[in-house]
Amino acid sequence: MSLMAHNLAATQDFYGALFGWSFVPAPRQLGPYVRAQLGGREVAGVGELSGGRELPVAWTTYLATDDADATAELIRACGGTVAVGPLDAGDAGRLAIASDPFGAVFGIWQGLALAGAQAAGEPGTQTWNDLQQQDLAAAKFYEAVFGYDSAANGPEEITLSLAGRPVAAVRELGEEPVRGHGPRWMTYFESADPDADARRVAGLGGRLLAPPHDQPLGRVATVADPEGAVFNLLRTAR
Repeated sequence: MSLMAHNLAATQDFYGALFGWSFVPAPRQLGPYVRAQLGGREVAGVGELSGGRELPVAWTTYLATDDADATAELIRACGGTVAVGPLDAGDAGRLAIASDPFGAVFGIWQGLALAGAQAAGEPGTQTWNDLQQQDLAAAKFYEAVFGYDSAANGPEEITLSLAGRPVAAVRELGEEPVRGHGPRWMTYFESADPDADARRVAGLGGRLLAPPHDQPLGRVATVADPEGAVFNLLRTAR
């Protein structure tokens, strides 16, 4: 997963204080960019938007591929759009930024020296991803492009699995999504205490969007960083 922010230094300060991340320089194909680390393991990428453009800030979910160029062609063939790339990120890998036919943005990553996140599912790391859509038919696109199996989990949710392992969910937004909250991938970060971390987000200049509550995944709070990038804090149900 990666985040393109307007103020890279301030963004590092926020996530460093919230999750205990440290940062190291990374290839600059898309401008100033760093890799976030937790205990020396790479867990995310953070870059800076160029040219002072007032673009919305959001976390981007990356999906793995063995061949970024072939997957980019398949995305186009299945009705999606490839906006950036494929291009090399130094010797780390090859990437592209795309959107599905319904407008949800995601990345693809062909790992070379860096296969992907080196830690997941522990506090301060990615633990789950949701695709929030107005139409659950969006799952068919990801089945065709990435080979996921899908299974309904109630009338408003589909679970995507790979080799029998759940990897993401497609959730229905409803007919009237909140302004600025159309189809999108959502990142969940593992939290030992979502209630306390939600308070920390507010203290660091972010916002609480949905207070901590219990759901089947576990205890969840939805928050935004100081530039408006939305993410979830999750204490996974064990």
